[in-house]
Amino acid sequence: MNIPIVFEDDWLLVVDKPPGLLSIPTPKNERRTLTSILNDDAKEKGLSYRLHPCHRLDRETSGLIIYAKGKSIQRKMMELFKQRKVEKTYIAFIQGSPTFSKGQIKNPIAGQPALTQYKTIAKRKGFAIVEAIPLTGRTNQIRIHFKSIGYPIVGETKYAFRRDFELKAKRLCLHAKSLKFRHPLTHENINIEAKIPKDLEVFLNRHPE
Repeated sequence: MNIPIVFEDDWLLVVDKPPGLLSIPTPKNERRTLTSILNDDAKEKGLSYRLHPCHRLDRETSGLIIYAKGKSIQRKMMELFKQRKVEKTYIAFIQGSPTFSKGQIKNPIAGQPALTQYKTIAKRKGFAIVEAIPLTGRTNQIRIHFKSIGYPIVGETKYAFRRDFELKAKRLCLHAKSLKFRHPLTHENINIEAKIPKDLEVFLNRHPE
């Protein structure tokens, strides 16, 4: 399977995850995940390290995900996430025609504080394209937050009923487009981007302004 590598050095690997692929196994213990594919490839190439995910993306979400080449660097990267020193930016297509141009969603998730910044990039018939930055790292935060303000993500099936919306999509229209952080070992500023995937481009072409 072709997994595009967007950044790599001696300690980290950043890939552009295709939609429809789990980052790690669920309790069902699936054998084919992004992590297993990358580690099988590393083993075939005779590489000595194992790759460890520093965060995760939902199965349906595409985009950037960071892997560490060993447990030590994984701990350092996860500490950066814990300290909110990794800025993640997503592109989402949301149902409806929001009146806002930018703002924040502060609704708690599972009793924990949660904060998402957003701005509207463009509006199409029946939906809007927004840029979202989760400033906290709650599970499914962007999905839950946009549902909570009445604009669920196009293709959402977990937090909204598909039948309630005329606009349909083959998958959740959410893409992790950029990452910014200071490298925990080299201390260089890392700024990585992944362009919108083909399937979301096709969706936009089918739903012009």
